[in-house]
Amino acid sequence: MTSSQSKEPTEPSSSTDDKQPTRKNGFLSSTLDELKLVVWPSRQQLFSESIAVILMVMVSAAAIAAVSRFYGWGASQIFQ
Repeated sequence: MTSSQSKEPTEPSSSTDDKQPTRKNGFLSSTLDELKLVVWPSRQQLFSESIAVILMVMVSAAAIAAVSRFYGWGASQIFQ
């Protein structure tokens, strides 16, 4: 066997350990890289879409309340 083919385990040097990212650092750097790719909305777009969501939630809540009151009224008419 030649010296280049020896099967003796070598110990990793401390300088290469410092260069290898840990799982935590790799995750954080990947997350930051992905956040840089996000197209963030403008203040105007954020405001108008927030208003639209709030209005839709209010309309949905009113519709659910109306159906509930209707069925409550119908049940009171039947089971008096």
